[in-house]
Amino acid sequence: MRYPNIHRAVFLQRPNRFVAHCELEGEPITVHVKNTGRCRELLVPGAEVWLTKSENPARKTAFDLIAVQKGPRLVNMDAQAPNAVFGEYVRAGRFLPHVRHVRAEVRYGDSRFDFCLEAGGKTHFVEVKGVTLEENGAVRFPDAPTERGVKHLKELQKAAAEGYGAHAVFVIQMADVSTFSPNDDTHPAFGAALREAAASGVEVHAFRCRVTPDTLEIAGDVPVVL
Repeated sequence: MRYPNIHRAVFLQRPNRFVAHCELEGEPITVHVKNTGRCRELLVPGAEVWLTKSENPARKTAFDLIAVQKGPRLVNMDAQAPNAVFGEYVRAGRFLPHVRHVRAEVRYGDSRFDFCLEAGGKTHFVEVKGVTLEENGAVRFPDAPTERGVKHLKELQKAAAEGYGAHAVFVIQMADVSTFSPNDDTHPAFGAALREAAASGVEVHAFRCRVTPDTLEIAGDVPVVL
């Protein structure tokens, strides 16, 4: 996926989940943050960030904050990007062979999964999560408690028991990482649910991404450590 109208800026502060104050070409501006997660280890004062300018002149904020430089890594932090790049990955035939139909936002039970795929004569349900939390090359999810995430894992487990393909996909929004694991320190219930789901037939995938200021692309697998 590609972003238009990219601008380099400096992060100043984040007064709430939805907006941030940045400095662009020496001028202070308020921008929309495309991620409502905590991201405290990413959005630190003085960090280099990348903005995309909206084509909608009626918006209150003209720019969206989509990426941040964290040491040697450029991290995409657009919460909508994981679904977009995974959709591209699926349609290119890189996730499952012989995919015939791809549908987004499909209801199953009490949940709505990100994707439903028809491949190899079987229906597959897929839930996608974006990952931005990294320490010493290891990445973890979530960065904040997510009861919704636990619910999705329970529904995937149910789908697997009923004979469907069931996949939990973690799109790591950066490159050069070593392993993926659940973040038991932040939400032990999510880690327990992920391990239970994996033991019950849910396939757990983690993919690293190739990131530039204006592009994001899935680049390969990352070992999953449960």
